[in-house]
Amino acid sequence: MEINIKKIFLAAVLLTFITINAHAGDYITIAAVGDIMMGTTHPIDILPPEDGQGIFSNTKTYFKDADIVFGNLEGPLFDGGKWGKCGEKRRPGSQCFDFKTPVRYTKYLKETGFNVMSIANNHAFDFGTEGLKSTLDALNSFGIKPAGGEMVAFFNIKGRKVAIIGFSYYKSFISHSIKDIEGAKNIVSDLRKTNDIVIVSFHGGAEGRTALNISDKEEIFLGENRGNVVKFSRAVIDAGADMVIGHGPHVLRAMEVYKNKLIAYSLGNFLTYGVFNIKGPNGISVILRADIEPASGNFVRGRLIPVKLLNRGIPEIDNDREAIRLLKGLIQEDIGDSRLQINDDGGLSLKN
Repeated sequence: MEINIKKIFLAAVLLTFITINAHAGDYITIAAVGDIMMGTTHPIDILPPEDGQGIFSNTKTYFKDADIVFGNLEGPLFDGGKWGKCGEKRRPGSQCFDFKTPVRYTKYLKETGFNVMSIANNHAFDFGTEGLKSTLDALNSFGIKPAGGEMVAFFNIKGRKVAIIGFSYYKSFISHSIKDIEGAKNIVSDLRKTNDIVIVSFHGGAEGRTALNISDKEEIFLGENRGNVVKFSRAVIDAGADMVIGHGPHVLRAMEVYKNKLIAYSLGNFLTYGVFNIKGPNGISVILRADIEPASGNFVRGRLIPVKLLNRGIPEIDNDREAIRLLKGLIQEDIGDSRLQINDDGGLSLKN
């Protein structure tokens, strides 16, 4: 009899997923992923097959029943504009990239369950304020809350006021700066006064396969200071944040539990179609599911769903669990004696 290893793995993941969520009503559940760019029409059309239908279908199950479904929107939802921020410099070999995804693709985010998207990143203004306005209009029309800078995503979940705020390595009205750590602490502290739970998202750190590891120092990439993500993340928790979700390096980075709060330093690429590098670690990702206590905001347990980007950047469940092995190694290298334990099947728990 032929044994289908993939089916066995998927069944095991689903069984554990169901078991973990049997008491999900007792907690606030966050499902989070990293960078999302669903295809671009600039400078030429590079769009997924069937005009994007089904691009999230391989992973959609794992967002089900989460109270918050979060991703980082890497580029505007925009149908206008001739030239982006790169002007005519956008050519093969250029270090300048600009994107715009058709507005109609917003429905795929909604259908998948996303209810908040970070706009605090280096591509939100790829087509200026006109592109940003189009993005905000598109998200709001589908009931998806933007998070970044002055735009705070507010939720009322299980009787608790929840706020999600976005930072990146530059400052604008849609992005507080991770480089101004004292300012970040004040922002989080003030937000905590009127909210029970505060979740911080940040876009920062160097990029690519050489940026897998974290360290407590400022990271310079392409001559640009992209912040000290370790110092920033711990500082905002000191100031009252309950969870920190990182993205920007386009690769996975370590996770840790600091003062009973979960920090994910980078969730990598999740769905980046057509023009992103998805070779090696750039194409290895996860869906992070985390349960936190409504009263304290403390991390209780979670799960990593391993994902691999295939067919030019579409996520599929990875039965080889490469992301889990990668993250276990990164935690050992960068955090050392971590309180966070990752099981071979992706289960997250606290060590005794």
